[in-house]
Amino acid sequence: MAEKKTSAAKETGATRRSGVRAPSRRTAIVAAVLLVVVGWPVLSALFGGFERTGGGEIAVVRNGGFFDNNRIRQVIDPGSGRVWVGLYSQVHKYPAQQRFYTITSDAGKGDESGVDVVTVPSSDGVNMGIEGTLYFTLNQDHRALRQFDDKYGTRKFRSASGDTYNVYDGDKGWSAFLDQIVRPVIDNDLRSQINSFRCAELVSSCALVQNSSAPRNVQAAGQQAQSNNGNIAKVQNAINTSLAADLEQTLGGKFVTNIHFNLVRITLPSKVQDAVDRAQAAFAQISEAQAKVASAKAEAAANKARQDGYNKCPTCARIEELKALPQGITVYAPGNPNGSLLRGR
Repeated sequence: MAEKKTSAAKETGATRRSGVRAPSRRTAIVAAVLLVVVGWPVLSALFGGFERTGGGEIAVVRNGGFFDNNRIRQVIDPGSGRVWVGLYSQVHKYPAQQRFYTITSDAGKGDESGVDVVTVPSSDGVNMGIEGTLYFTLNQDHRALRQFDDKYGTRKFRSASGDTYNVYDGDKGWSAFLDQIVRPVIDNDLRSQINSFRCAELVSSCALVQNSSAPRNVQAAGQQAQSNNGNIAKVQNAINTSLAADLEQTLGGKFVTNIHFNLVRITLPSKVQDAVDRAQAAFAQISEAQAKVASAKAEAAANKARQDGYNKCPTCARIEELKALPQGITVYAPGNPNGSLLRGR
């Protein structure tokens, strides 16, 4: 009887112990799952709710919570510390330092891939290749920056490679925005300004192939060479003035400041340049021929003057004749029928 009581007591104790352990283990597992599924995203959102900017960037923060709107929450100035921006907010970072857009025939240095030159006609119909660089800065005024983000930070732009980017997607996004929005304004301003000048007023060698006679060609080239730099400066100043107004009108606000366009190079079409090279080569040959004629005239004049001197002084002519004899001559007999020169042994 005692053995039965002892056995029952052991079973009851074992049952209690197993009953206590089983729920505890299940609770721990459930708690761990809840922590992973719920706690980790919450912690990530909390830590991700802080943001800061570097020295060369400025940020526009938009609400992005589950129950929040998508309006602009705040603007973070360059070089900030850690700032609370809210849960799941979107941060659009834009460049705060000076930016530039390069148009060049060098395939590896332009903002667009490959050879990139703006081709515009001059007032006399010569297509001219324009290369240069536009320098500017994004307006950091908070109100202007909010308007910029509303207009351009909420859409995507197609790059030269065909991919689409947001304007705040690093250098690729910024370049796509410039190619699609700003580049057409640059092209239009260059076209309108270059079209007010003749080719020879910007590239002096144009005068070599646009006139009929060589003297006029040379004269025109010399005159235009003196004024080319001044005309190029006029083009730059006009572009800088017109670009500021046109960009503000096209973009819908004063979103870029400190605009300056540097006109680096003006090139001619290959066929025109070949004609210029041939004309320059021809003028070089003319100059060479003229130099030879001048040299021959000078030599003839010298010979005539020398002969006149010999006529006046026959003795001087003999002296010069003796000086011209080869070395080693010991006897000089002008009347000898076998030869006038005898060499010594």
